Amino acid sequence: MPRNKGNDWRHILIARFSALGDIAMTLPGVYNVCRAYPDRNFYFLTRKHPAALFVNAPENLTVIGIDTADYKGPTGMWRLVSEFSKKYGIDFFIDLHDVLRTQLMRLFFGLRGVGTEKIDKGRREKARLTRRKNKTLVQLKPTVERYDDVFRAAGLDAPDTFRSVFGAGKGDPADFATVTAPKAPGEHWLAVAPFAKHPGKIYPLDQLEKVIEEFNSLPDRKIFMFGFGKEEEAAIDEMARKYPAVVNMASARLGIAGELSLLSHCDVMLSMDSFNMHLASLVGLRTVSVWGATHPYTGFLGRGQREEDAVQLDMTCRPCSVFGDKPCFRGDLHCMRGISPRTIVQRLRTPSDKP
Repeated sequence: MPRNKGNDWRHILIARFSALGDIAMTLPGVYNVCRAYPDRNFYFLTRKHPAALFVNAPENLTVIGIDTADYKGPTGMWRLVSEFSKKYGIDFFIDLHDVLRTQLMRLFFGLRGVGTEKIDKGRREKARLTRRKNKTLVQLKPTVERYDDVFRAAGLDAPDTFRSVFGAGKGDPADFATVTAPKAPGEHWLAVAPFAKHPGKIYPLDQLEKVIEEFNSLPDRKIFMFGFGKEEEAAIDEMARKYPAVVNMASARLGIAGELSLLSHCDVMLSMDSFNMHLASLVGLRTVSVWGATHPYTGFLGRGQREEDAVQLDMTCRPCSVFGDKPCFRGDLHCMRGISPRTIVQRLRTPSDKP
């Protein structure tokens, strides 16, 4: 595609649609680049709901959330490119998604003489990693590094200065005052996100309850359980009735900004391979993650999270998919059910906890 000289780019459009977790992983790299190039104007294009993730964004970053249904097919993408070219004077386009929608955007921006770069998602490597037989079981490049590679290819190299959306501090307790008072001295706050989109990524609730029971029995504990929708809210409600330390975040409706603020005050999170792991990473919160059908080798471990905090079983069938969306061919989801609650408890314990 045609390309301007890097020093000439002043209005740079970055696009990533898809799931919340994917958008959350882009945020640190985007913030780093924006802060490294304060004389440039950056625009991040995504769906409406994920746009709320960009808390305390750099001054030169404009986040634009659209309803993709308003821009269907090639004609819709042409109209979108035309609108953005006219309104923002886009002179470079960075594609962090590489799907049909953004491929069309690259084509149409290229026809306008705008330079482009795109992500290498490693699709073939991931296929070899997740195939049923003869897996190539190796650590693939983390997705956050793939995002950074695109910026470097575009000539936008930036130091990694991101630590949290709240910088070196924490969120304002007023953001979650409707849920809990500010954290008292000596209190230990555990965040728990037990749900995910697909069954192969969810630790069984009956086994999770044993983890909750363990921490509920310890003094000065609050357990904030996250979820979305009526079914998840009802499941957490049942836990809260049994265990007084549990706070139902699914019914709190703080919004993403409020949840980020609360997480910044927590001591540790327990999460599946899901959006919440990446949400915790945006505030530098250590996360113990549970992996079943998926695997950290695919590159989706949360930014800054430790490999030793990934709880998983060594099984020859794992991972069976990149996103956990394929049915378990064994039919028993042993990759999740076989993980002992005691193993998770031990990973979550702090040095001050007594066995």
